[in-house]
Amino acid sequence: MEERTVPLSTVSSEKEVTLIDVHGGRGMESRLYSMGLIPGLRMRILSNNGAGPLMVAVGDMRVALGRGMAFKMMVEVNDGRK
Repeated sequence: MEERTVPLSTVSSEKEVTLIDVHGGRGMESRLYSMGLIPGLRMRILSNNGAGPLMVAVGDMRVALGRGMAFKMMVEVNDGRK
């Protein structure tokens, strides 16, 4: 099965994604994991205008992520197929 992972920072608004991996150091992983952003998590991109932070929705929670951090978060875009 071919996996199509891309950095979160490249995904357009209103897309749903699944977090696959984090390509950052332990500090970044620890920060994301403490917020509940762990591999396997599904989230929706609320705002990604190409500059500044991205806004994502995880359930009822809204999270602002810096562009550098979002670039290190590898996701798979959910296209509705299982």
